[in-house]
Amino acid sequence: MTKSENIKWHYSKVTKEHRRQLNNHKSAVLWFTGMSGSGKSTISVELEKELYHAGIRTIRLDGDNIRHGLNKNLGFSLEDRKENIRRIGEVSKLMVEAGLITLAAFISPYRKDRDEVRDLLEEGEFIEVFVDASIETCESRDPKGLYKKVRQGEIKEFTGIDAPYEAPVDPAVTVDTNKQNIEESVRTIMTYLKRKGYLSQ
Repeated sequence: MTKSENIKWHYSKVTKEHRRQLNNHKSAVLWFTGMSGSGKSTISVELEKELYHAGIRTIRLDGDNIRHGLNKNLGFSLEDRKENIRRIGEVSKLMVEAGLITLAAFISPYRKDRDEVRDLLEEGEFIEVFVDASIETCESRDPKGLYKKVRQGEIKEFTGIDAPYEAPVDPAVTVDTNKQNIEESVRTIMTYLKRKGYLSQ
């Protein structure tokens, strides 16, 4: 539902397909989901570098970065988390329209929220990447010191501890960072993109 009235969609003469032809590759959203510390941001950074060297036009959307600007007015209540993902989904859709491979790295703990982003896009444009890691592995890394704060009672409703994380049922790609290092994880995703025709072999 929109609160705005008297608005009308304006179409461009340059389409998504035109932009894809110009870029010489498909556009899609690689949606990285997983718990804090699983490796989403780290893998997306390295994957973007790999794609850049392959001549692929990309944009990377990261959870913390988005909350510095677009979503700086949102907190971590259930309603704000939902709105956070909704806005990112809309931005991701725009990036796909622009012909880019979009790397979106967000905990996005609820399947329903991820499915709503999927529904914004056309068939094949949403690629769910499950960055799988045990809570023990995530907590041992604790790159932001968040798990420590949770254990000390400084943070409440933390995903994977006292708030749920709903793992994907049938992700397009799974990387298990309990076992796979960064290079192996990137290679797994690149292989998928080539095999499915998003990138040329």
